[in-house]
Amino acid sequence: MPSHRAWILCGLLFFATALSFLDRQVLSVLAPQLTREFAMSNTAYSRVVFAFVASYTVMFSLGGRLMDTLGTRLGLALSVGLWSLASAAHAIANGPWALGAARFFLGVGEGACFPGATKGAVEWMPPHRRALAVGFANGGSAFGAVLAPPLTVWWTSLFGWRGTFLATALLGASWLGLWLLAFRGLPESAPTPAAQRTSFASLLARPEMRRLMIARFFFDPVFYFYMFWIPQYLNRERGLSLTEIGNLTWIPFFALGVTNIAAGRVSDILVKRGWQPRRARLTLMCIAAALTPASWLASTAGTAYAAIALMSVLMFAHGIWIANYITLIGDTVAPTEVGTAVGLTGTSGGIAAMLSNLIVGPAVDAAGFSPVFLVSALLYPTAWLILALRRAPAPLTPAISSKGTA
Repeated sequence: MPSHRAWILCGLLFFATALSFLDRQVLSVLAPQLTREFAMSNTAYSRVVFAFVASYTVMFSLGGRLMDTLGTRLGLALSVGLWSLASAAHAIANGPWALGAARFFLGVGEGACFPGATKGAVEWMPPHRRALAVGFANGGSAFGAVLAPPLTVWWTSLFGWRGTFLATALLGASWLGLWLLAFRGLPESAPTPAAQRTSFASLLARPEMRRLMIARFFFDPVFYFYMFWIPQYLNRERGLSLTEIGNLTWIPFFALGVTNIAAGRVSDILVKRGWQPRRARLTLMCIAAALTPASWLASTAGTAYAAIALMSVLMFAHGIWIANYITLIGDTVAPTEVGTAVGLTGTSGGIAAMLSNLIVGPAVDAAGFSPVFLVSALLYPTAWLILALRRAPAPLTPAISSKGTA
């Protein structure tokens, strides 16, 4: 494939991952308004969030297989098309059940996005450019999360909350048209032969793979909490309006976006200076884990602005952590196994997020947000101990260093 065409397609992958985070964040920004309009408790809202996380979790593992079976072009077209229809379905929701159903299908569509983006970047780029391409393609997620709060507030002021969901659906439809147009004149990528696909069982049999999955089980709920509950916290416990929420909640995700790529670069520099890859990754992850108690301090901060600043420290730390965690997976498994391995860890984290969201709602109704922030301060250090206390087996040939968020 010509280099310029490959970069055009990677640019579209960037916007696909941006759209995925934009579409999922709209609900969290609108949560204070929708919970009042539909008379939902935090427990009811947690079940709506659960519907998305459940389907997204399953599709995280199955998404890579879907892309291998259908090819990147068709697979991502179906994925974005489905989640755009699900976004539009939010606009006609008349209560928690309809909202939960729309969220479920949004998760079905979005679950295949990151495996598809990674697969496409790997397919179209030569080896010496693949790490950059993978990081760029997946990096759109942070961009989408930054744009979501101000865009949602602006669109809601113009079109109402129903019109806002329709606007995100139209963005998806526009992306789909450009995606199909960009492939004109190019052959479809060939599916991966069945004999070359890594089985889930073979990966699950490895102790280090299980440790990676257990670690993600511990830390992923914190990121999901920040993604879906922070606007609720700022509205109910800090008294911020929808406009104020939109003006502030992009800041932590901007911090995430900055460190998401930069931290992977620092890790690569350490390796070039002679550090063992595992030592470099775990050292930076240890620094990140040491910063995450700021999450508990956010709940005790004197002002909303101080709380946002401390939340930004948590997201800054998550950017360092996730860049090196994904790279650690690549250091641990063979290049042909990276997609399946990342998918399995994502599913493990998603299962934890499903369970934690069902706990967060009742916990907040009963005791407020402070206990949740306290627990979130402990989970990254716990995950680091799980990964660091036992030495890994000798690494295989390092795979691609993916610096995106999932």
